[in-house]
Amino acid sequence: MRYDAHERLVAPARASSQPLLLLGGVVLMALIFLALNLGYSILHSFLIGRDAWETLSTELAKGNTPRAVLINLFLFAFLIAALAAALHALHNRSLLSVIGPLPLAMHQFRTTGLAVLALYAVISLLPAGDVMDPTANLGFGTWLMLLPLTLLALLIQTGAEELVFRGYLQSQLAARFTHPAVWLLGPSLLFALLHYDPAIHGQNTWLVVTWAALFGLAAADLTARAGTVGPAIALHMINNLSAIAIAAPKGNFDGLALYTYPFSLDDTAALSAWAPVDFMMLFCSWLVARIALRR
Repeated sequence: MRYDAHERLVAPARASSQPLLLLGGVVLMALIFLALNLGYSILHSFLIGRDAWETLSTELAKGNTPRAVLINLFLFAFLIAALAAALHALHNRSLLSVIGPLPLAMHQFRTTGLAVLALYAVISLLPAGDVMDPTANLGFGTWLMLLPLTLLALLIQTGAEELVFRGYLQSQLAARFTHPAVWLLGPSLLFALLHYDPAIHGQNTWLVVTWAALFGLAAADLTARAGTVGPAIALHMINNLSAIAIAAPKGNFDGLALYTYPFSLDDTAALSAWAPVDFMMLFCSWLVARIALRR
């Protein structure tokens, strides 16, 4: 495995690679993130009033309106701020140090994103069967008007997660442990467990967790090969664009979706039927991204 480029992210982590510092960074980041979210909730409820806030809170929990989905996604900006604070306080690192050289990261983001987007476009032309036959959800004019905000929100959300899991956790672990299994698997398994939600996914919970673990490994591998988080963010963003803004399961975070599928995330039969396609799509996306990075 050619991971020489990973040194761009690992080198800045070596001076503060002690496990206790990493643990402290994770705890500090989580506390700041929670505090910022709490502060937002208090301020927003004060500005719009209790009744309006209760209505919005219900929307935020379900993600069934455009504003609810956008707010949920934009709130990940707090995670980026929390990461920046933890990096500065405990690791003497800048936020840019977990991204990699910015011009290169942007180039790799664009190259990978276009390649994966082309793959999704081709796959979308293939027949999917009745179980995946989508129905119209958001009006096209409204969807198109919201698209710039949607793309920015998705960039923030996916960027925040990749900066934390691939940029920060992966590089800090790689600075301490030389074996790739540690820094590839560790953040990927944590990323997967954060998708454990039986209340939403029901009997499909471990299927979702498994998919998230494999996605984490794909993103980790791309990051180590590229030496920046650009490709991982692109892979993540195109995946979420498809699942959130193009077609979403009905009743599950579908407020920004142009179409909805005729099933929810706890529909065991539908998810089991679609799972092989979803896993194959992930594999093909990772493969296309790797090929794009070689050009």
